[in-house]
Parts: sequence; C-alpha cells; structure tokens
Amino acid sequence: MKIVIPGGTGQVGGILRRAWSAHGHDVVVLSRHPGRLEPGVRHLAWDGRTIGPWAAEIDDADVVVNLAGRTVSCRYTDANLKQMMDSRVESTRVVGEAISRASRPPQTWLQMSTATIYAHRFDGPNDEATGIIGGDEPGVPDYWEFSTRIAKRWEAGQAAARTPATRKVALRSAMVMSPDRGGVFDVLLTMTRLGLGGPVAGGRQFVSWIHETDFVRACDLLIARDDLSGPVNLAAPGPLPQRDLMRTLRREAGVPVGLAATRWMAEIGAWAMRSDTELLLKSRRVTPKRLTEAGFEFEHAEWGSAVRDLVARSGRRNRWHRPAASTTMEG
Repeated sequence: MKIVIPGGTGQVGGILRRAWSAHGHDVVVLSRHPGRLEPGVRHLAWDGRTIGPWAAEIDDADVVVNLAGRTVSCRYTDANLKQMMDSRVESTRVVGEAISRASRPPQTWLQMSTATIYAHRFDGPNDEATGIIGGDEPGVPDYWEFSTRIAKRWEAGQAAARTPATRKVALRSAMVMSPDRGGVFDVLLTMTRLGLGGPVAGGRQFVSWIHETDFVRACDLLIARDDLSGPVNLAAPGPLPQRDLMRTLRREAGVPVGLAATRWMAEIGAWAMRSDTELLLKSRRVTPKRLTEAGFEFEHAEWGSAVRDLVARSGRRNRWHRPAASTTMEG
C-alpha cells in the first residue's frame, strides 16, 4: 500500500513508519521541517494549513493517517493551548480538503484523536458505546475542559469533511508505550530509575496505555476492515491505577524504591519538566470494546507483559534486577 502520514515525525509516527516501511509499504511523511528518515520513507514539506504540492501524494494513496498536532507535553499556557487546538483542527481540515479534491481518493483515513476525550472518573470504564465524554466533571481544574474540547473539535473536523469515497476512523488512543527516547515510557522509566517512580497524589487515577506492537496491529486491522468507522479506542484492556502501574515498572526495572509525590510536588515537577499535571492526574479508564468485538487479540493485554518487554528492549534495567518468578501482574 501507499500510506501518507501527515505529522509522522513524532514518537507515534516513528512507530508506524518503521513498521510499515519494513513490511514493504510506500510510506510518505508530511511535516513542516522535512529531513532524512528511515530508508524507504519519503519526507515532504507541508504547513498543515494550506493545500500545496503535498496533496498530490494523497491523490493516489491507499491510506492517510493524520497524526499532526502540537505536542501536549508542554505547559498549558493560553498560547500553547491555542497552538494545540489550531494545529489539530487546521491540519484535519486541510487533510479532508485534499482528500475531497483527489481524483483517486484513499480508501481509508485514520485520524488521530485521544482517550482524553473521556471524563475523569474512577467508577467505571469508558468504551465507545457507554463511555462518558468529559468536559463538565465536578472537582477538577477548569482548564482540563480545554483538553476535552480540543479532542471534540479534532474529531468533529474529520466528521465534517466531505469525503464520501473514504472511510473515516477516529483513533481515540491511550498513551502509546515504546522504548523510544523522549516517549512517555522513556520518561516514566527515567523517573523510576531516579527513585521518583512512586504514586502521585495517592495514585488512584487510572492510566490507559497500549504497547507499540498492538498499536500498529490495531491500525492494520482498522485499515483492513472496511466495516469499521467512527471512533475506536486504541487502549489495552487492562487500564490500572497509577500506583500499580509504577509498582510493576519498578519491579521490572529493578528499582526497589519509588518516592510518593503529593499534588503540589507533582505541580513543581511538571513545571520543571515544562509539562502539566493533567497528564499525571487525570483518571483515564478506557477499554477497547470495538477492537475486541472485531476479533482483535492483544499481544500485550496486561501491563506486566508490556513493561517486561519494554524495559528489556530499552537496555536500562538495573544490573542487580532479578526477574519475577511469576508473569502475573501485581494488583
């Protein structure tokens, strides 16, 4: 296949383009600053707002996977929030415009979204059918609503695009875990090795995640299955409280101690890392109902299996680590 990936230079884009180019697909990445990528991957310029020469690549593509958008790993200032919104909405609009103009439009458009669209909650999981969309939860910071609003407008932009010949899927993705430097797992592992891998603000908040291998396989299924459209949760079926997630990571990394952090300590840490505490404190309990109903079988359904693989591949396990006798994840 020919696959075009707008915004494909980040961690998730790297996971997809490496996997797909290795399988012999023609992969084209669009970004604002094109440079050298993996062998077999072409890298072209676009501005994420206007039609340009890049649109010719979409005209004969089989699949478009739009990942474009400013990173959420930043301080949630007014300026950054506006950039997060505009970069997602504008890139989605212009991708839809390019598809609508194509003489041979792609069969499938996978549009990145986020599991953050769901409400902050502890009482039950969010699937596509019964999940509660966030935005007005009591007792959470007011500015958290903006993240949910971004997600809603992101998906609305794809839904509004006039692309009758192209099937559209919104990827409500949880955190994609890979050993890539700078990715979310790399940050968690670094914190753990520094002794900071304990519960944050009590650690009750649920963390949803998906292993990189399952993320690629889920995208492959969504490309192959022409009966699937609309929002799909890309998350492992085993979300777990943050305290349990970090306990298992400490065990597999061979780090015996993880200091707990209060909410105000998390605020200081997020400020120092130029990030925001919503990424740590929002409870994201998301389950993949549509994927499992479609027959998808996860290679890493449980965090214990995933983290064991990721730590081993990172090469950053402490040398005195002793593997656990059981493969069962800690409760």
